[in-house]
Amino acid sequence: MTVPTSASLPAGPNGSMVPGRHDPADAIDLRPAPVPATTARRVLAQAWLEATLVLRNGEQLLLALVLPVLLLVGLSSVHVPDLGAGRRIDVLTPGVLALAVMSTSFTGQAIQTGFDRRYGVLRLLGTTPLGRSGLVAAKVIAVLVVQVLQIVVIGGVGLGLGWRPDLAGVPAAVVVVVLGTAAFVCLALLMAGTLRAEATLAGANLVWVLLLAGGGVVVPVSRMPDGLSHLATVLPSGALGEALRAALIDARLAPGPCLVLLLWTAVAGVLTARSFRWD
Repeated sequence: MTVPTSASLPAGPNGSMVPGRHDPADAIDLRPAPVPATTARRVLAQAWLEATLVLRNGEQLLLALVLPVLLLVGLSSVHVPDLGAGRRIDVLTPGVLALAVMSTSFTGQAIQTGFDRRYGVLRLLGTTPLGRSGLVAAKVIAVLVVQVLQIVVIGGVGLGLGWRPDLAGVPAAVVVVVLGTAAFVCLALLMAGTLRAEATLAGANLVWVLLLAGGGVVVPVSRMPDGLSHLATVLPSGALGEALRAALIDARLAPGPCLVLLLWTAVAGVLTARSFRWD
């Protein structure tokens, strides 16, 4: 609707304003012009919110940064467990990076998604213009943002302790981190979308401890007992740890561990798509 101002109305013989006679160029256009946000903007806004919530959550920050850094500093100053040949810090740092990826992609994401589902947040967001696919994309982007921070902090601590990675293997390491993130996010959504929030909280933390102890994340598979080493080889934790060590120590992309991560992503992704409940 175009509303003329009193200044735009011409004056009559006695100085009064004459309605219906005004210059259209002087009119004020008060019509609203709402423009819907693009899909990319909606996803990025939700991703920023998800990342902020993770970094403000003390428990998730403990798993994502504090414990991996403490583990890196502590294990670099002792001689147990045996990490095999090579400089200890060079073997240890990729394993701790793998642990950090697992913490954010699996444990943190499972717990957060589980409680979002319990309180109806997922159901409500799924009905907004963001949509369910946009919500999942935002969660993945948020995980990657947090992981960049983890890599910077843990990598900086490792460099301070004498870590000297092979920079030629950085592109391979990036590929491995993306594959590991995809596998663990799918597993996190599978758990969070099928179990109750309390069961997800307990189960995600328990799985984290078990994979840390015997999943081949920090300790190379070759230094583990025979029976446990064979199991760790086919676990996503062992595959992620081995692939990161191969990339940052030998500057190569390990095909076997990468295939294991792809298989876990495919299987967990299909199961999640079929069984995930939004409320």
